[in-house]
Amino acid sequence: MLSITLPDGSVREVASGTTPADIAAAIGPGLAKAAIAARVDGELRDLSRPLTQNAALALVTQKDEGDALELARHDFAHVMAEAVQHLFPGTQITFGPATEDGFYYDFAPKDRPFTDEDLPAIEAEMRRIIAKNEPFTREVWSRQQLIEKWKEQGETFKAEWAAELPEGEELTIYRQGEWLDMCRGPHMPSTGRLDPNAFKLTRVSGAYWRGDQKNAMLSRVYGTGWLSKKQLDAHLTMLEEAAKRDHRKIGAEMDLFHLQSEAQGSVFWHPKGYILWRQMEAYMRRRLDAADYAEVKTPQLMDARQWEQSGHWGKYRENMFVVPDEIPNTEDEGAVISGDADMMALKPMNCPAHVLIFKQGIKSYRDLPIRMAEFGCCHRNEPHGALHGIMRVRQFTQDDAHIFVREDQLVEEVRKFCELLHSVYQDLGFTDYAVKLALRPEKRFGSDEMWDRSEQELREAVQASNLPEEIKAKFEELPGEGAFYAPKLEFHLTDAIGRTWQVGTIQSDRVLPDRLDASYVGEDGNRHRPVMLHRAILGTFERFIGILIEHHAGRFPLWLSPVQAVVATIVSDADDYAHEVAAKLRAAGIRVETDLRNEKINYKVREHSVAKVPNLLVVGKREAEEGKVALRRLGSQAQTFLTLDEAVQMLHDEARAPDLR
Repeated sequence: MLSITLPDGSVREVASGTTPADIAAAIGPGLAKAAIAARVDGELRDLSRPLTQNAALALVTQKDEGDALELARHDFAHVMAEAVQHLFPGTQITFGPATEDGFYYDFAPKDRPFTDEDLPAIEAEMRRIIAKNEPFTREVWSRQQLIEKWKEQGETFKAEWAAELPEGEELTIYRQGEWLDMCRGPHMPSTGRLDPNAFKLTRVSGAYWRGDQKNAMLSRVYGTGWLSKKQLDAHLTMLEEAAKRDHRKIGAEMDLFHLQSEAQGSVFWHPKGYILWRQMEAYMRRRLDAADYAEVKTPQLMDARQWEQSGHWGKYRENMFVVPDEIPNTEDEGAVISGDADMMALKPMNCPAHVLIFKQGIKSYRDLPIRMAEFGCCHRNEPHGALHGIMRVRQFTQDDAHIFVREDQLVEEVRKFCELLHSVYQDLGFTDYAVKLALRPEKRFGSDEMWDRSEQELREAVQASNLPEEIKAKFEELPGEGAFYAPKLEFHLTDAIGRTWQVGTIQSDRVLPDRLDASYVGEDGNRHRPVMLHRAILGTFERFIGILIEHHAGRFPLWLSPVQAVVATIVSDADDYAHEVAAKLRAAGIRVETDLRNEKINYKVREHSVAKVPNLLVVGKREAEEGKVALRRLGSQAQTFLTLDEAVQMLHDEARAPDLR
């Protein structure tokens, strides 16, 4: 007999081999009908998988939305693969995971690549399979059985993968009707538990087998899957809104930046876009100055031995741009670039360079904390397929800083950082975010004792901070997601349409100071290692500006707007007055342009609305005679008539940055 502990603390004695489904049925028919999976000692499992030892059991229903969505999306993927192979005989399957908001499967079609035109037929076939209510069943196979099965079915990709699996590992397949795939699971009891109206196939793209461009090109079919049609409709509405807010589209409309193949993964900032950048940089610099940070500037190109010593070479080498330290004169007969030549690398991060500055001269315990900030330009060799507008680039600038602290200062410094970050996010229009603690990964530097201490200090700092209680209440921990050298607090912003973005971070690092031999003289006269806090608020300027564009849909707070006002004329007789208005605004610090074109005013209003100009000051002959302006706000049809001095004073007051008010 087994002892099974339920969430309410009660214990049930059951025979070995009893399934979670059996226990659900014993509790009541309502729960038996509602249950879709189980957590056994925290592990998500099928309802039909037998229990073989004492365990804590929690039955999962659709009310447990996180688990339910993960299961549904995995099930949708399997149903899609069966549908594709039924509609297109000879198609091979490869992998089909659930994703953050849906699922995909990679296929090797027999005759031609799939296209978006194939999606409606696949959706219809998926609904037919869901209606059949086929049970998902789990089976354990040997590696040889798998290899033979895949070869028999002509599944060469699956056979290749199965041949590489460990000999003694328990391998499982999941079957729905006659269709099967190797899979770790778990799944819901049957295909009929899926809502046939809660999914949509979204697009088809190319993908290389195992992500290697040397391998065969596959057809990847993407879908989004939910628990109900209501959830699906809400998601599709959000996607429509996200498309309207796409930073690449708005960036072009506002003439902020562009990207092109001559500089893959780097941004060409136009004058208006760079005004936005400079406003952000100036604001952050003022905030850092007020928080007692010292700004530094470090080299972009550093010796590879420095990266080896820091530990980054082994972790990031494939993402670093590397060049020889010296290129020989190739006109010399027999000259070669030796594979053993000294190498240099463009920095992918700033932290080792900041340690080198810290090590200049002797540091005393009285000198700490030392807060070292840099708007550092970094490079990472991201794959072409990962690049996305200005959100994911190869050249980027971090709002980076490192704080060197004594052990007794750490919690207080992290607390101060949390409160500074909160204030910055408020100023930039983000009122909702979550704090998450990323804990030790499986592969890491440092002792368990060090990790225990570092993780606990970050917990304490969040609780000690003056962050709003509603933010603290959402605090959660992420097992295994810390950096290889340190746990970290992550700050996840929620934007205007409900998407989340991980931007800010602070990491508590005791590894790098030791590897790079950083020390200070303690009160006892001995050398001690500082703790190094790696921290960023924006993350990178490029990505954060992209988030800002989409969050505000281009309608920035006035202090950030590249063009804060346009003076537009109704008739040419008002041209001289328009110049006078613009001059007064400019003298008051307002970024202003004039529009004196011989166009109708309604045309000008529409054009400047598309360009997201926040204030349009319309002037005609009457306004020129009376010394007034007609002020139109972006998004409003109303006009407000003000004297020129009133308008200038009002815009001057509104345009001040939050930290200067």
